Amino acid sequence: MQINVSGHQVAVTPALRDYAVGKLERIVRHFDHLHDVTVTLSVEKLLQKAEATLHCANNKIIHADAQATDLYAAIDALADKLDRQVKKHKEKLTRHQRDSVRQARNA
Repeated sequence: MQINVSGHQVAVTPALRDYAVGKLERIVRHFDHLHDVTVTLSVEKLLQKAEATLHCANNKIIHADAQATDLYAAIDALADKLDRQVKKHKEKLTRHQRDSVRQARNA
């Protein structure tokens, strides 16, 4: 999985980049059919924002954003949101496959 980290009106330091990459790499443990992630870090007045767009194998796009007073906290919240969405997407795929197998057996 390729992770691109960019900044909008904020300089992305190597420490920020490593922190974001480290947090987002744990998502691969739950679902390994991910192509790439684009993370945008930005500052709006007093709020720090982190947004991410994740592309899955079956043309599914997952988007999440998080805001906090600290950029590291925003990245943490973003990773948690993406993690929940990826788990939900994987669960939908596996549940759908089980239902189709069950229907084929009963037919």
